[in-house]
Amino acid sequence: MTPTPQALLTYSEGTLLRAGRPHQVLAGTLHYFRVHPDQWHDRLERLAAMGLNTVDTYIAWNFHERRTGEHRFDGWRDIERFVRTAQRTGLDVIVRPGPYICAEWDNGGLPAWLTDRPGMRPRSSYAPYLEEVARWFDVLIPRIAGLQAARGGPVVAVQVENEYGSYGDDHAYMRWVHDALAGRGVTELLYTADGPTELMLDGGSLPGVLATATLGSRADQAAQLLRTRRSGEPFLCAEFWNGWFDHWGEKHHTRSVGSAAAALDEILAKGGSVSLYPAHGGTNFGLWAGANHADGALQPTVTSYDSDAPIAEHGAPTPKFHAFRDRLLAATGAAERELPRSRPLLAPRSLPLTRGARLLTALEAVSDTVASPHPLSFGQLGQSSGLVLYRAHPVLPPGASELTVTGLHDRAQVFVDGAAVGVLERETASLTVEGTGRAVRLELLVENQGRINYGPLLGQGKGILGGVRVERRLVHHWTMRSLPLDEWTADDLARATAAVGEAAPLGEAASGFATAQFDAEGSGDTFLAFPGSGKGFVWINDFLLGRYWNIGPQTTLYVPAPLVTPGANRLTLLELEGFGDHVELRTGPELGPPEEYIETFS
Repeated sequence: MTPTPQALLTYSEGTLLRAGRPHQVLAGTLHYFRVHPDQWHDRLERLAAMGLNTVDTYIAWNFHERRTGEHRFDGWRDIERFVRTAQRTGLDVIVRPGPYICAEWDNGGLPAWLTDRPGMRPRSSYAPYLEEVARWFDVLIPRIAGLQAARGGPVVAVQVENEYGSYGDDHAYMRWVHDALAGRGVTELLYTADGPTELMLDGGSLPGVLATATLGSRADQAAQLLRTRRSGEPFLCAEFWNGWFDHWGEKHHTRSVGSAAAALDEILAKGGSVSLYPAHGGTNFGLWAGANHADGALQPTVTSYDSDAPIAEHGAPTPKFHAFRDRLLAATGAAERELPRSRPLLAPRSLPLTRGARLLTALEAVSDTVASPHPLSFGQLGQSSGLVLYRAHPVLPPGASELTVTGLHDRAQVFVDGAAVGVLERETASLTVEGTGRAVRLELLVENQGRINYGPLLGQGKGILGGVRVERRLVHHWTMRSLPLDEWTADDLARATAAVGEAAPLGEAASGFATAQFDAEGSGDTFLAFPGSGKGFVWINDFLLGRYWNIGPQTTLYVPAPLVTPGANRLTLLELEGFGDHVELRTGPELGPPEEYIETFS
């Protein structure tokens, strides 16, 4: 029998050891799925230059298995390339494979095809859920195991699930995940991570498995709590929230350098290990941004995941970077590493928009219809994200009637005979429509604004989950058009933009498609702004960059240099509300009016 390899990281009498010697893990979070792969090396070099010795990353299951059984580990999804790049940079690697990751990522990383399955109970001992996790781990974990330190790789630790104590108390499930990792070859340090409260640690920790804390403040209290529960274990802050993410319609969350640095000092002074969350946030490209739910309202996350991190979304070192580097280098005595050179920026300019097809005309050009007596959800249509256009032909009585959508997830633009009559949100899904006693063409364009990634509503479906009523009468016989924008090909996008139909004149703030062109001498980073436009989606050279929305806080969308082609470039906008007459390339991020935010646990 082959002996089990010795883990590189171990602990004894409250001290963390690396190869038997006292060690502090000084890590920073960087998610490969939020950084263009051509920039992985640059961003990892910046982590190392800050004085970190480790990078940690989640693995987003839904990023690799969009459809059941179709696994991808190429290109942007080449997790092994990312880990090897970190190793060449001189960093250890911590892998957090979930299966649930939160991370403000759509559906907390769980595939929509899984949670849309009727009766599914994620993050529990529910057998159909465990069967799917087992299949996924059969594919994923051997790849991670092959990158462990014992096999010559940089992976020194693997997390068991993620902050489970904030969700449930199914200890059999947590033990199952632990054993599933170990049984597939994980021999390096295994650990759990939870908020530093009795409630959360009771639900998420496992006997015999290192328990760590996630926090933004009060590190001394967290360390004391863990010592009272696990006297022989070292203190490891698995996530130190030195900034915070943003929701649409709120302010841009920041954390002052002084506050963040003082909290980091508190951890380091006790000899604790830490992972900066995030060290570099990156971007929720495409439609991968998740959402929260609080006080009865959905809180969709913005496209940027800058999170006021020490390394900004576009890679720039911030004042927080320099303050952290001073402390990290002092803690280790390591020599200062040189920062990579900054990428060039494109020259600022204003780009006129050329209008294409109007909204409904364009969307019909790239979709087929599915008919049903009742409106179908995204899950029933086999669609994870984007838009669905619902159409029916009810008779509207003469005068005013109340139109109500039950189970609207998340937002619907309502059209009667092609004319926009209002917008419904999931919290206020009713409006008044006028009728004349005849049948009308009723259309609802429903947008999935991001699947909930945290809390008991994880896995909630999208689309129309109930029914549509005119007063008390249900509307039947619907056709649906699936519009998975993040799966559109270049041909789909071109077909929508050029759909036959009357384009709106420039002076009219109509919705639909529009394009803009610019030339670039070489490549460089830039930042897109949309003055005068309302809410929509933007592609650069057929790559879906993300959402924009004039309610803020985010004003500009980051465009990484690898997406810019030397020579001609094309921007395509799908505007849902009303266009301005131009877009702008700017030379810096504009993430909105700041608001100091520090997460605490009471």
